[in-house]
Amino acid sequence: MSQQSPDRSTPARRSRPDASMSLLTNVTEHSLDEGYAEAAARRAAEGSAGLPKTLRSKLGLAAGLVLAAIVVTVGAAQARVEAPVRAKEREELISRIEDGTERSDTLERNVERLRREVGAAQREALEKHGGSREELTALLAGATPVHGPGLRLVVDDAESAAAGGDGPRESSSFADSGRVRDRDMQHVVNGLWGAGAEAVAINGQRLTAVSAIRRAGEAILVDNRPLAPPYTVLAVGNGQRLRKAFQNSAGGQYLKVLQENYGVRASISAHERVDLSAAPSLIIRTAKPLGAGGKNAADTGKGIS
Repeated sequence: MSQQSPDRSTPARRSRPDASMSLLTNVTEHSLDEGYAEAAARRAAEGSAGLPKTLRSKLGLAAGLVLAAIVVTVGAAQARVEAPVRAKEREELISRIEDGTERSDTLERNVERLRREVGAAQREALEKHGGSREELTALLAGATPVHGPGLRLVVDDAESAAAGGDGPRESSSFADSGRVRDRDMQHVVNGLWGAGAEAVAINGQRLTAVSAIRRAGEAILVDNRPLAPPYTVLAVGNGQRLRKAFQNSAGGQYLKVLQENYGVRASISAHERVDLSAAPSLIIRTAKPLGAGGKNAADTGKGIS
């Protein structure tokens, strides 16, 4: 009976499932570059690479570490010690500022109170020594508040006025920037006085015979007090008549030119009643007659006190 020869054929090897992704497989299995791997292996073979090998180097490294630790410790201790000192100095400085502010506020209140007392005493003295014309004298001096019919004139910068700068004046003395200047208000106020105004105030600041309209930079000052636009001018007098007289005066024509040529805004209206407060402070000067033949002139200070 014949026997069947055994099958000696080699079974076929099964292919890897990721055979088609050889590039991705290689990157995953060899994440570290071969050059870096060799350098790491070489350092491991040489021993503790990067550390000092000699005793002198080791002592130097230890001394450096100790010095750095001392510096850090001393700095932290010094900051901890100085913190309360700085906090105390800060509290003292804040206290000094608060005390100074309080003293300044107190002085300002005292100055304002004394100014009111001086003004009241001056008005009382003026009314007492005014004789039969005391009311007129007090009115002209601005020593008493007044009310009555009048007009309200509002003057403001042009809408296109520059935010700053001090441009040159032209020969007509008008502002070429559209901003209202001190000399413009001088022309307006003088026009009101000339039109017959009995009393005038700008932004609540009463004008007297000795009032000055000046400027400091771009600000207009009335008796050294700054005013801000718009400038509201109140004048006591016959409203309609005063309005017509002002518009026909040199001051009214000046204001008209400012409106037409430079865009300065202005409005004028008559009112049945306007209220003007008294001037905040007055300087009273009285004249004393000299004796016969002019003697004692030195004692009277030339008649002015």
